[in-house]
Amino acid sequence: MMHFPSRRAVLGAASAVTLLALTACGNVAGGSAASTSKYPNGPVNLTVGQAAGGSTDLIARAISEGAAKSLGAPMPVVNKPGANGALASKEVAGKPADGQNLVLLNASLITITPLAVTSEEAVNIDDFDVITGLSQDDYVMVASQASGFKTIKDVTGAGRNITFGTTGVGTGSQLAQTVLFKQADVKGTDVPFDSGKPALTAVLGNQVELTTVQLGEAMPQIQAGKVTPLLVFSEERNSFLPDVPTAKESGYDVPVAQYRAVAAPKGTPKEVKDKLLASIQETLKTDTYKEFNKKNMLTPKEISGEEVVTQWKDYAAKYKALVEKYSISLSGTK
Repeated sequence: MMHFPSRRAVLGAASAVTLLALTACGNVAGGSAASTSKYPNGPVNLTVGQAAGGSTDLIARAISEGAAKSLGAPMPVVNKPGANGALASKEVAGKPADGQNLVLLNASLITITPLAVTSEEAVNIDDFDVITGLSQDDYVMVASQASGFKTIKDVTGAGRNITFGTTGVGTGSQLAQTVLFKQADVKGTDVPFDSGKPALTAVLGNQVELTTVQLGEAMPQIQAGKVTPLLVFSEERNSFLPDVPTAKESGYDVPVAQYRAVAAPKGTPKEVKDKLLASIQETLKTDTYKEFNKKNMLTPKEISGEEVVTQWKDYAAKYKALVEKYSISLSGTK
């Protein structure tokens, strides 16, 4: 049974976001020099705005396992799903800026979700000190067997309405497919699901003809020949699918990928951020973490916090320009 639609859930959660924004009215200033020298002062919580078992959760657990050893303190992963991660992110932004509470941010929450919610409900990256970037998780468009689509030209030349599943409102999956359809002048019906797994299940069951999900989710079905990869939305070809073209190579300017980073509340002392960065970087260098990336088809994107902020703001501006150019509403209000 298909699950329609998630817009309602997002809009409902938005009220909770607003309440959190009102209660989290500014964080407490970072600790004194004396207190920061003792950092960490107990467990360092790493909050994830998604449910356990998904890509973001798995990355958080891989980071926490290694960083806890370097810091000499537990780093429990705290799952608080809701509103595409907005609830958890706003809650952490309002915590004391002492390094004891971190969040694992998804770029789509900063760059795409604001296009589907009000400015009061959107999460602002300027409310955080970004510690480091982590990795890139590419999106791939796949077709069902019943659709008969083997290439993107089959889709653009179909001359009929096409059903496509998305991973939810305000996600990279929704943005990528909606913009590509506009650029290719293809008529389609958007069917939003709650995440990649049900969207992929709908393709496997021929309930929708296409979907765009993250590569790690789709690869087992691609390798089994149950879905056909048509293109990836990364800037360059993905090393795990070298024979599949990018959207840009196919003539569509839709560079969309999921990026992730670790962040702390704004105002966290430099000494604390330096300790956090050193512990995470030590984890990233381990063979265990490198194997984790490979197993989950994640491309390392271990850039500085400053680079994360610059790049995510650039993507946000680009996506805003695209939806305005093609008169697209990700909230479904027009």
